[in-house]
Amino acid sequence: MTEAEVGSGKGGSEAMSLKDKGNEFFKAGNYLKAAALYTQAIKQDPSNPTLYSNRAAAFLNLVKLNKAPTDAETTITLNPKWEKGYFRKGCILEAMEQYDDALAAFQIALQYNPQSVEVSRKIKRLSQLAKDKKRAQEVQNLRSNVDMEKSLETLKSEMDSFQSTSSQKNWPFSLLSEKYGAEDCWKDMFSFLVERMETAVKSWHETSKVDPRVYFLLDKEKTQTDKYAPVVNIDKVWKGQGSRKWRHGQHDGFFVQFESPLLRKLWFISSSNEMGKTLCRDPEVLDMGTHEVLPRLFKEKFSNSS
Repeated sequence: MTEAEVGSGKGGSEAMSLKDKGNEFFKAGNYLKAAALYTQAIKQDPSNPTLYSNRAAAFLNLVKLNKAPTDAETTITLNPKWEKGYFRKGCILEAMEQYDDALAAFQIALQYNPQSVEVSRKIKRLSQLAKDKKRAQEVQNLRSNVDMEKSLETLKSEMDSFQSTSSQKNWPFSLLSEKYGAEDCWKDMFSFLVERMETAVKSWHETSKVDPRVYFLLDKEKTQTDKYAPVVNIDKVWKGQGSRKWRHGQHDGFFVQFESPLLRKLWFISSSNEMGKTLCRDPEVLDMGTHEVLPRLFKEKFSNSS
């Protein structure tokens, strides 16, 4: 609880009597009555910074954050070298969650009273709050702006390489080529994978769950895998339990497996709790032979040669 200042002031005895009565009500937790008495005292002695400081404390406890800042600033104006005005200002800004500005006010207060343990504690606490607020905003931005394409730049380059070296006659994705055109096949597969991964990440952020199933680019769940290739993405939840031995063994997350005749990839997207929110990390490529979620889906491996 913020305590009212009991200083002497410059006003007459009536103002001091009103202030003392206000202090008693303040200590009893009757901040409304205290503020009223401080207001009466200010009318008797309008140049007394202690009265404005006390009323600022009362307004703060009443959560009257539209009135408290004015009294804190008036305290500073009337006595610029008194740390209490800056302390009041810092407390009010802290209540308004303006942590950087509050920290600046407390630092000025400490300059005028370097021995103040209370101010030092405030500075330490506000420094951590400011850091936490910044990180919470960063986490929220990461949760809201999922960009798997950036995380899969290496895969995109690999797909571009397949596209440039594969001839039309050896192109294994005959149905895809017919639907999208040979040049756009890898591009469309990459976009499909990015979309499925981003959807899974957003679902994990909100519910810590994904829909563990196979997704087909052509939206056909009954296909002849020996004749043409559906492009699939498999999500499977991992809850950090079981006998699997690997570096992510204790992290929650999910697997994503990409299957095609020419290219197979497996990722694990781990997650952690940051600032009370679930946050997915960048996907990490896993060794398919060691961590394969599903066996190879296609019967043939096609050559890249022309």
